[in-house]
Amino acid sequence: MNIPLRNLGIAPNAWAVNDKFADITRPPQIPQPVILSTETKTLRFDLAKTAILVIDMQNDFCHSDGWLAHIGVDITKARQPIQPLQILLPQLRDKSVPVIWVNWGNRPDLLNISANVLHVYNPTGEGVGLGDPLPSNGAKVLMSGSWAAAVVDELEQLPQDIRVDKYRMSGFWDTPLDSILRNLGTTTLLFAGVNADQCVMASLQDANFLGYDCILVKDCTATTSPEYCWLATLYNVKQCFGFVSDSQAILSALQQSVER
Repeated sequence: MNIPLRNLGIAPNAWAVNDKFADITRPPQIPQPVILSTETKTLRFDLAKTAILVIDMQNDFCHSDGWLAHIGVDITKARQPIQPLQILLPQLRDKSVPVIWVNWGNRPDLLNISANVLHVYNPTGEGVGLGDPLPSNGAKVLMSGSWAAAVVDELEQLPQDIRVDKYRMSGFWDTPLDSILRNLGTTTLLFAGVNADQCVMASLQDANFLGYDCILVKDCTATTSPEYCWLATLYNVKQCFGFVSDSQAILSALQQSVER
């Protein structure tokens, strides 16, 4: 049917329309299947339906002048994902895998933050909590648009990357993340960032509940919590919510797809 049509929507969830006709079949995606080794099974998945979520690799969590360091947390482990992500993310972009930065970035008025959430991060009410200025530089803790909530300088964000602010540990709670992923046609999610047992795990669990296939990228994920929290996270992901792999296995899978 030779009818002049205009695209409406974001591919692959797009229509083609004019004043009398609408093609709602949606354009097909060209499959990019790859084989990935994980700690429990070998997976075959489609890069064309995959995205990576990089969670909370922010100054407040990963910088020596950030909030965690201010309250006395050793951030050494929080910085461990930086180097493997520097290698992995460009390779994923080369395969057109969306890079989605899921950052804690509160509203300036904190109107969507309840007292029980504020209490977690400032239990006495006398410390430096959400929205309070850091003594070192005045940046407001986890405030959207502030230095505190920005991704660390060592990780490059490109214009084609996608950014989503979150307001709880889960990146899916009260955010547009699920809608964005469904518009992209995403079914498989790679998870990276900090803290593994808190924001990464909460986001991964919600993704699993929503029907996404979840892969935790072990060396691109870390936590400042005790070791038993890290071990429990790995156990629970493999037991209940998805798979565990690492950046080297993913890079090998990408290389295999080039060689075909």
